[in-house]
Amino acid sequence: MRILIAEDDRALLSVLERGLREQGYVLDTATRGDDALHLLRLYGYAAAIIDWRLPGLPGDEVIRQARRLGIPTSMLMLTARDTTEDKVTGLDAGADDYLVKPVNFPELLARLRALLRRPRDVGSPVLTIGSLRLDPGSRTASLNGKALQLTGRELAIAELLMRRSPAAVDRLTIARHAWDDEGDALGSNTIDVHVGHLRHKLSGADVQLLTVRGAGYRLVPG
Repeated sequence: MRILIAEDDRALLSVLERGLREQGYVLDTATRGDDALHLLRLYGYAAAIIDWRLPGLPGDEVIRQARRLGIPTSMLMLTARDTTEDKVTGLDAGADDYLVKPVNFPELLARLRALLRRPRDVGSPVLTIGSLRLDPGSRTASLNGKALQLTGRELAIAELLMRRSPAAVDRLTIARHAWDDEGDALGSNTIDVHVGHLRHKLSGADVQLLTVRGAGYRLVPG
């Protein structure tokens, strides 16, 4: 799943990038608030980590404007401001959670998982199609009640297709959701390879991963 990090401290940004990539997340980054808002308007992120003190546009205003635009992305505000009044201001701006610096990375991961377990655009934290179940928060999947071993990219593709089911999802959307560099994915057959591996792992179950000519892929009961 794709996460946005908006942080102007490049040392901290590097640490967060490395740690989250190691956990299998696909990331976009911004060091300015106006750039972060632009990215939020372009892409449907699963979550965003937003620093308060950003040049261009402060983090609370990024979140406030994103909410006015109807952007449902779960937002975690990251800041050194730790008074009760600051927390109230951040949450009232539209943040879903608030984490005070210095960052404890395991705690950040736990808070991020909690946000992803209650996404705004679905009614249930666990996605289900037939006997296929996927928990975005724990990044686990099962098929017919048994754990399904998926790679990070297979999990990201499955999640996207399940959220959009029964609609078809085009290759560009898949590339943006599951790869850091969408051009690398679109410029080769890597998407088809990963979809093929995922289809193989779902074979024999009551779900179908279908190729829709000219439109992409869709995941449906069957």
